[in-house]
Amino acid sequence: MRTLDPQTYGKDFAVVVEGVLQRLSATDAQLEVELEISATTADGFGDDVVRTVSENAGTLRFEQSGFETD
Repeated sequence: MRTLDPQTYGKDFAVVVEGVLQRLSATDAQLEVELEISATTADGFGDDVVRTVSENAGTLRFEQSGFETD
């Protein structure tokens, strides 16, 4: 497992893809990649963010997604 820097996650993920995933996928290995995203904010997320992220997660076929409330 590796935690990506939120400021450079795109670049970091590309490095993981190139350095690890492409190498493994070039073999006859059965490859499974899981992506977990966790986000917190002191004030909570606005309805627009919750709606957009939830819709996008559905469109992108996330198996699980949701927002927790206190």
